[in-house]
Formats: sequence, structure tokens, C-alpha cells
Amino acid sequence: MVVEMSENLPMDETSETVTQTETADAVAEPSVSAIPADELARLTDDLIGAIKTVYDPEIPVDIYELGLIYRIDVSDERDVEVDMTLTAPGCPVAGEMPGWVADAIRSVDGVGDVEVNLVFDPPWDPGRMTDEARVALNMF
Repeated sequence: MVVEMSENLPMDETSETVTQTETADAVAEPSVSAIPADELARLTDDLIGAIKTVYDPEIPVDIYELGLIYRIDVSDERDVEVDMTLTAPGCPVAGEMPGWVADAIRSVDGVGDVEVNLVFDPPWDPGRMTDEARVALNMF
């Protein structure tokens, strides 16, 4: 199952794709998984919860709400691959943050191997932040 994110979206409990309630610009390709749907939903929620424990040290908002997570891929073997970015390529924690994300993901029960890829295409912009992040940063 692959979750592609053009902005951070909650998982719909009845499917393996990302859904968005207000706009339709984020879509994941539906895929068939060997993981039972209820377990996949729990695992996805747990992965997002774990990722939300990681904060950019310069910004008081977690990296998921900031929109730094671009893709979460859970294989049938429960291996997890994540594509993430930074708010700026020169971020002082660029070498450390992917490790923080990998450690957070490894804390989730049932996860196999973890790989976190740092990508810069497309570049991050504030439009990727959730409403919660905008409120926390007073950006309305």
C-alpha cells in the first residue's frame, strides 16, 4: 500500500487510499495488499501517530502537520519506506531528521525494515501545511 501525499490527509478507514474531505488534489493509487484492511488501517494510523512525534526543532509543529512527509509505502511484509523533505535544503538537522523519523516508525508494533528517503522534488512550501499547523504558527 502506498500513500502519496500532496498535503497531509487522514486515511479513510474503509479504503487503502488517502482521502481528502475538502479538495481532491491528493490521490493514492489503489492497491491490493496482503495485509488485512483493518490491520492496514491500524498500522497506517500508528505510523502517522509515530511520525507526528517528530518535530522540526526550529518550528513548534510536528513534521507530518508541516507537510514534510510525501509518501508512506507499506509492503506486504510490513516494511516501510517513507519519502520526506525539509522546509529548506540547508536545514541544520538535514542529516539527523530522517533518522528521527526512522526511529519513530520502528517504534510501531508490527513494522519490518524501515527506509527514509530525503527528497527535494517537489520543493516544500507552506501550502503543504495542515490547518492545524497554520493555527499553531498563526499563519491564517
